Amino acid sequence: MTDPDPCLVPLDTTSDEVHRTASVAVLPIGSFEQHGPCLPLATDTLIACAIAREIADSYPVRRLPPLTISCSHEHAAWQGTVSISSGTLAAMVRDIASSLHTGLVLVNGHGGNYVLGNVVQEANAAGHRMALFPGPLDWQAALAAAGIVTPLDSDMHAGEIETSILLDSHPEAVRDGYSDTDHLADDRRHLLTLGLSPYSDSGVVGRPSLASAAKGRALLTSLAASFADYHAVLTPGS
Repeated sequence: MTDPDPCLVPLDTTSDEVHRTASVAVLPIGSFEQHGPCLPLATDTLIACAIAREIADSYPVRRLPPLTISCSHEHAAWQGTVSISSGTLAAMVRDIASSLHTGLVLVNGHGGNYVLGNVVQEANAAGHRMALFPGPLDWQAALAAAGIVTPLDSDMHAGEIETSILLDSHPEAVRDGYSDTDHLADDRRHLLTLGLSPYSDSGVVGRPSLASAAKGRALLTSLAASFADYHAVLTPGS
């Protein structure tokens, strides 16, 4: 399979940034972890970048290149998964933020990056403008707008939501057979202790059979609309 997106890194120049005068920078944060037999290891990065591109098309933000490896320890049982520690991820985000002269929005594509919530809270307590996007209410609005059938908690991994976004933004990255990999595991109470493998043989938790490119487009459009509040909060004088 060819690289589904050879241009994840923005190609803006210094002159572009001078003219843009952005008050907010957007940092996509993905992962490199198993996503079942039909979605690529880079799924979360592709999704975070798709959301960031959608935001950049609608708001005068500075789009940063993605962090492509994060905290995927719950997926360690599967070949291909690579992780860094939560401390390393937090340090990378703090270092990036300290080099900016703008507010920073972390566009998180991986639910296992729990540490990012603490990083954002600590940054704001110290006087640095930072936000984490999308939040639960943003996802709820997007699911309603897209007509997503599977509840968010049930559609945890490589399911209807993620497959739909990739069918819209990177259809060449979705392999045939995804409609036959549905698997639900709503009781995952020991996920942090045991990882995901006891709850799914394939690595899928959700219903990718219900995915469509139209749903993916509606999800991205809704998320971009929800970003307006974040941009306003982080823009000085708004």
